[in-house]
Amino acid sequence: MARRCDLTGKGVQAGNNVSHAHNRTRRRFLPNLQDVSILSDVLGKQVRLRLAAKTIRTIEHNGGLDKFLLGTANNKLTTEAVILKRQVKKAMEKAAA
Repeated sequence: MARRCDLTGKGVQAGNNVSHAHNRTRRRFLPNLQDVSILSDVLGKQVRLRLAAKTIRTIEHNGGLDKFLLGTANNKLTTEAVILKRQVKKAMEKAAA
């Protein structure tokens, strides 16, 4: 299982541990990934995703999964998120008609 957020694509970063003597050793900064089920109001179902904690906070700040997807540019989303965004748009158009 990849250590990558399903919506934003945030992944592992690399850096250094720096000791008091200023010795440097390589280390990895892992994203805080959580397995969550988020309700999509437009689709009317729960979507299971593996998201970074920062992404979960951003979704809540924007008012839900649907608003987050519709308000985010496609180049900032993963391919799976773009597919989910397309499903939300189609369901919204169907509900409006």
